[in-house]
Amino acid sequence: MASAFSHAVSAFGIGAAFFRPGVSKRVWVLGVACAIVPDVDVIGFHFGVHYQDFWGHRGFTHSLLFAALLAVLVTVFGFQDTGSSDRRRLCLYFFLATASHGLLDALTNGGLGVAFFSPFDTARYFLPWRPILVSPIGVARFFSPRGLAILQSEFVWIWLPSAVPAFLAFSLRRGSRHPQSAGGSK
Repeated sequence: MASAFSHAVSAFGIGAAFFRPGVSKRVWVLGVACAIVPDVDVIGFHFGVHYQDFWGHRGFTHSLLFAALLAVLVTVFGFQDTGSSDRRRLCLYFFLATASHGLLDALTNGGLGVAFFSPFDTARYFLPWRPILVSPIGVARFFSPRGLAILQSEFVWIWLPSAVPAFLAFSLRRGSRHPQSAGGSK
């Protein structure tokens, strides 16, 4: 799995492409939560759930169906006072933030793969290219020399690519606020 830090960064990168400055902090917090929530499945280890089980790590909570269900629930219960077109945009953002979790995990070099199509297909998948070092499960093991190597890997393969849409969105919005005069300058 990628670290919770990097899942949060990807949610910010995705959100930057959707929203203008001044968007509610609640949107950002819920987007980050959606990106991290799929790893709630690690709790199952304490209750005897095996990694490869339906409810195991990278199982149903990493699926596209789970991402869609979570996005709808967060949008319906968190934004009842919002117009329908804004709710559709929020729902799409929360879906992409949640689905990005499985995508990033499928880019790691460890684990059993991701059950993207659960419950319809419980097979686990990786992407053909897996450049991200897998993060250990558990906080204690993360704060080690290996944890630093993982953060370096995630910086290159997650943080920088997440900054690109944010930078582009910022640049495009800034450019649209300062249109050039029709005649140009002399």
